[in-house]
Amino acid sequence: MPTISIFFGVVVQMYWNDHNPPHFHAFYQGSRALIAIGTGEIIAGSLPPGVRRILRDWTLLHHAELMANWERGMLQEPFQSVPGADEA
Repeated sequence: MPTISIFFGVVVQMYWNDHNPPHFHAFYQGSRALIAIGTGEIIAGSLPPGVRRILRDWTLLHHAELMANWERGMLQEPFQSVPGADEA
């Protein structure tokens, strides 16, 4: 599964041709979750509260880039990196 971003110990990955709704996979210190691109909310799994807040804000900030990657995945095209929450 390609990694599209890493920040604050969170690894963000996407699958090619994944199931709806549009989402990404987040991994943090043994926890994992599926995050909805539209809302930034967890749709499966769990993460610590602070990581959830960071990911929600990051998701909403990078919504367009994440959706573009989702579309690339449906076409089995290479994903683009997305700047992390720790980048200015």
